[in-house]
Amino acid sequence: MPTTVFDPPALAPATLRVTPLGGLGEVGRNMTVFEYEGKLLVVDCGVLFPEEHQPGVDLILPDFEPIRHRLDDIVAVVLTHGHEDHIGAVPYLLKLKGDIPLLGSGLTLALVEAKLKEHRIRPFTLTVKEGQREKVGPFDLEFVAVNHSIPDALAVAIRTPAGMALATGDFKMDQLPLDGRITDLRAFARLGEEGVDLFLVDSTNADVPGFTPTERSIGPVLEQVIGSAPRRVIVASFSSHVHRVQQVLDAAHAHGRRVALLGRSMVRNMTIAEELGYLHVPEGVLIDYKKARDLPDDRIVYMSTGSQGEPMAVLSRMANLDHEIEPGPGDTVILASSLIPGNENAVYRVIDGLTKLGATVVHRGNAKVHVSGHAAAGELLYCYNILKPRNVMPVHGEYRHLMANARLAQDTGITAEHTIIGENGTVVDLRDGAARVVGKLDIGFVYVDGSSVGEITEADLKDRRILGEEGFISVIVVVDSTTGRIITGPEVHARGFAEDAGVFESVKPKIAAALAEAAQSGVRDNHALSQIVRRTIGRWVNQTLRRRPMIVPLVIEA
Repeated sequence: MPTTVFDPPALAPATLRVTPLGGLGEVGRNMTVFEYEGKLLVVDCGVLFPEEHQPGVDLILPDFEPIRHRLDDIVAVVLTHGHEDHIGAVPYLLKLKGDIPLLGSGLTLALVEAKLKEHRIRPFTLTVKEGQREKVGPFDLEFVAVNHSIPDALAVAIRTPAGMALATGDFKMDQLPLDGRITDLRAFARLGEEGVDLFLVDSTNADVPGFTPTERSIGPVLEQVIGSAPRRVIVASFSSHVHRVQQVLDAAHAHGRRVALLGRSMVRNMTIAEELGYLHVPEGVLIDYKKARDLPDDRIVYMSTGSQGEPMAVLSRMANLDHEIEPGPGDTVILASSLIPGNENAVYRVIDGLTKLGATVVHRGNAKVHVSGHAAAGELLYCYNILKPRNVMPVHGEYRHLMANARLAQDTGITAEHTIIGENGTVVDLRDGAARVVGKLDIGFVYVDGSSVGEITEADLKDRRILGEEGFISVIVVVDSTTGRIITGPEVHARGFAEDAGVFESVKPKIAAALAEAAQSGVRDNHALSQIVRRTIGRWVNQTLRRRPMIVPLVIEA
């Protein structure tokens, strides 16, 4: 796998260029750019959620830099389904150019439009469905039904004179889906007969043997847990998991409970799903959460966000007693979701917090309350054997997932030379049935931090980590501008230290001595004096307190 950055050559005639800008080596911010004859097609445009080592960051976007100067060349953005890691960055792309057409299924576009409305963007959209073909620029697109943990997911076959690429999006092969819409293997077989030159395939569960269990198997478990719960039930799930919400509504209805939706995104998404007919609400089951407080404890189910331990989501706030609903003894909390890599610590903190409050926490580790939305190894093998692609590029997953997927492809007879393990920025050219790596772009992380986009750097995050982990010290000294002699100070102010402020009294003479020595040597430069202060107190703190805090020296000339 190339890691050294090198520019690709000019795009040759009759060649399809494929460049993932996100989604490789990570679970999130999925985005791939296809180029043919100077025109660009973007498939998905999602976000990645920050981890603990990225404090203060709200979202992480794909790096748009390689296409920022070519926005006029983008003929469309195809969205495979409505999860945040595939649609969440669309507003940030359309802020650069608002008239880029969006193609997707009915539910996917409805979720995107609701998101764009908050950003005051009115998009150009084209609703597509399985079996439909659309020509956009030089790209001939065919949409194929795939099954996932959200309704209306689509794979897309991209035909060009250079060959056909098939991008699965996120998918699995549930043979008993709740909505009856299965992954269309007949269409896959037909495309395989025609000849798939490059297969871009979901890798998230490639290292899981066998087959992903059916969504239908979750219903009886949820019904049993909800039916036997003595008091309130709180179910946390992704805010777009329509099937899981449907199962909770049905289970609550069967046991005479009402359901209140909590969390802005949950309410918004389920309202859209119900209006479009994807969510079927039993009569009288839904209730406003403010009215739900008047119901007996054994007659209510709260459906909330926060299954990944997000600090500001409903469930985390409940665990911290920072929400109107305070879980306690007799309450049952169900985490009906999988763990996104990197979120484990946050999720277990929430579980511990809820358990300390006396709640019974039911999660994937102790009950079958969630199944994945991604194809496991057995399903991927089926796909390879049905499609028999000429070239494979695993996408959507961390490096171990991509490698596991590549091994599966090779087990079915696809040679290593035709299996591309890429990373974000890897440039792949498809021509005459052969795919090869021709470049590696320098792709970075683009952080959304409050209202700023892309202004936070790795250096800023390092400073935040130091502030959070090691503390902060400021030193103020006033010196005579002509003699360099100390007039006032040094004053030492510290934050984030367990020690009493008096501990810093012993370092003040050392700072004064270092500055006096500098004055004798004729040092008058303000920056040089500041560095002397920084080094002196830094060395002392490291030796005495075993800490490496952020140090801000302020030397004032008078």
